[in-house]
Amino acid sequence: MTIVKEKLTSVIKNDIGPLLQEHGGGLEVVSYEGKRLGVKLIGSCVSCPHLSSTFEDIVKKIILEKVPEIEEIVLIKGISEDILDMARNILNKNIKTV
Repeated sequence: MTIVKEKLTSVIKNDIGPLLQEHGGGLEVVSYEGKRLGVKLIGSCVSCPHLSSTFEDIVKKIILEKVPEIEEIVLIKGISEDILDMARNILNKNIKTV
């Protein structure tokens, strides 16, 4: 693991993770190429009305401050695998009971 990845992992685990977990959320790294990082907010953060400000004021600010090797952070929006799995389970149960 490179030094940048080690720093990033530490910052997410120790600085960002606990803040997001207080509200049932979390952060997942989707991509890391060069000086660009793609992240996804997960858990309760996905449906939170403060998603954009959480990303800008917490995630982006802390990472750019503590991992200066990363110059750009992009928020990847989309449906999480947890929600897709839940939907599949609901549909499968509904199909079986009809």
